[in-house]
Amino acid sequence: MSQRLIYVMDPMCSWCWGFAPVIDAIIEAHPQLPLHLVAGGLRANHGAPLDDHTRAVLAEHWQAVAQDSGQPVGDPQTLPATFVYDTEPACRALVVARELDATKAWGFVHALQQAFYVGVEDVTHAAVLMRIAESAGYPVDDFGVHFDQQEMREMTLADVSWVADLGMAGLPILLAERDGQLALLANGYQAAEQVLPLLARWVTAGEKRGEVLA
Repeated sequence: MSQRLIYVMDPMCSWCWGFAPVIDAIIEAHPQLPLHLVAGGLRANHGAPLDDHTRAVLAEHWQAVAQDSGQPVGDPQTLPATFVYDTEPACRALVVARELDATKAWGFVHALQQAFYVGVEDVTHAAVLMRIAESAGYPVDDFGVHFDQQEMREMTLADVSWVADLGMAGLPILLAERDGQLALLANGYQAAEQVLPLLARWVTAGEKRGEVLA
């Protein structure tokens, strides 16, 4: 029996930052379940710097996420004037991390989220992504070479296309996969007390199925 969790997210999606403690709780409660990360491409390839109005709206949104999730956030008003809210580089970095060493990918993505939402760093820059990758245990030169490869760009687009085919609006999306069959655990932000019981029932059903097949 093959089973895993599929977490569809964007490192620069604020509700995904709010959902990070839920993922941490799931990993702690079910360390036997592999976590496969998929890049959602929330605002990929946006090309215009944020204007003052958009920054103000974004600040209100971040505060709403903080209030509902308890996650700390900084002030997006302090982002550089040239900041472009393009999530493609961060999503591509997620794909690179997953392909190089899936066991370290969540630690990298979590650190990337913290750098953006708490440190208010411009994580669209490769240099920032490389530094975070190195801190997460990736060889920085190897990570940088893969980050610049066309193959990684194409794999990122393939992730986004796969997510679009799911037909679900909004991130994050958490799926449980057993022998190719998908079960939806969360679509949009939900608290741990809502998600963990659903996952526990799914795990129990799998254990019973395994006993029958055995």
